[in-house]
Amino acid sequence: MMTTLTHHEDLKGAIGAQVEATLDDVQALYRQLHQTPELPFQEHKTSARLAEALEGLGYEVTRSVGGTGVVALLKNGEGPTVMLRGDMDALPIKEDTGLDFASRETAIAADGTEVPLMHACGHDLHSSCVVGAAGVMAGLRDHWSGTLMLVCQPAEEIFGGARAMLDDGLYERFGRPDVLLGQHNMPALAGSVGHIAGGAMAACTNLAVTIHGAGGHGSMPAQTVDPVVIAAHVVTRLQTIVSREVPPEETVVVTVGKLHAGTQANIIPHSAELEINIRSFDNALHARVVDAIERIIRAECEAGRSPTPPEFRVLNETIALHNDPTAVEHVRRAHAEHFGEASLYAMPRLNGSEDFPFFGNAEAGGFGGEDIPYVYWFIGATPAERWAETPGATVSEKMRHLEMPHSPYYFPGNAVTLRTGIEAMAAGALAWLA
Repeated sequence: MMTTLTHHEDLKGAIGAQVEATLDDVQALYRQLHQTPELPFQEHKTSARLAEALEGLGYEVTRSVGGTGVVALLKNGEGPTVMLRGDMDALPIKEDTGLDFASRETAIAADGTEVPLMHACGHDLHSSCVVGAAGVMAGLRDHWSGTLMLVCQPAEEIFGGARAMLDDGLYERFGRPDVLLGQHNMPALAGSVGHIAGGAMAACTNLAVTIHGAGGHGSMPAQTVDPVVIAAHVVTRLQTIVSREVPPEETVVVTVGKLHAGTQANIIPHSAELEINIRSFDNALHARVVDAIERIIRAECEAGRSPTPPEFRVLNETIALHNDPTAVEHVRRAHAEHFGEASLYAMPRLNGSEDFPFFGNAEAGGFGGEDIPYVYWFIGATPAERWAETPGATVSEKMRHLEMPHSPYYFPGNAVTLRTGIEAMAAGALAWLA
């Protein structure tokens, strides 16, 4: 008895066959990228490898977009333009995974110090998945029509790469996409895919502050203005923003992650340095919180007789990530058809942050016109055996017990996760192009 395949079954099988054909090469690329990580805007070897891989698949490739970014186009007749984005920078962390291809690289950071390097957030996995999806889509030209735009983005960890590529004319030079698709690994079950509509990730501002005093001898405090005392009041008072100025139903985090002043006990220093991390899920509220921080610091400096107003410097920042609900449902349906409903999970909202939303927000991204809808989903990275033995009944409960991105022990690059990431990107793109 003959069985007639549906369009979706046929497409699922075609994707699977293409992944089989390209997986060994993508795994080799992944190991290569993992072993040789590079800091933000220093991804010269990484971007060259990715560009060469995409050129080998027949894509029209442009290098050095926004510094070290790579853009690849595959035009395949009339139809929409779908953009797939993967990031590629690493972190100043010493790897402790024990892998035989673990990083032993170091680099010179912006402050001139030598730092160890590690792909502790899986950006090597993300960019490898883009190359894998590129291979799948090139092999399935007969199944779709339109334009596929691939973006290998630098400097996500400092929220700099998306804007750098946009400022370098990304959409003017290569065309404005109709939809944007991206993904990130998480310590959920490998082989699973998580979706969330609306507010998914937080806006983030990292703010550096200098509080000025008038230093002197510790035995004569009346002849000084002590910036340490002012800074101590600032740290305490900033906690009242969340408790007394933010509506209780909103989520805001204000963290003073750095406080540095002085050189020894009997010297009152001339200044104190703070670095403050602010996170929220509402861009307008976020701006009000930053204003409140500056207002409090100025007032404490005046109360403490600071001879010079405080100085503020934004180290980096990004806006909240709001997935387009209609586009999320479209992608989720495609993923359900490809992976099966049982392989999907409801992704909880994350206080972590991304610069991916700049690609879709016309005002914040600086490209004008209407916003571009985007979907950012999450692929599981925990092998099944480890997942089964981890305490908890839900995804959120289990993830509390597992290594998270930015840990020196975090390794998301198992074969199941790599394959899932490739298939999720290809199935997501085909949801618009097929």
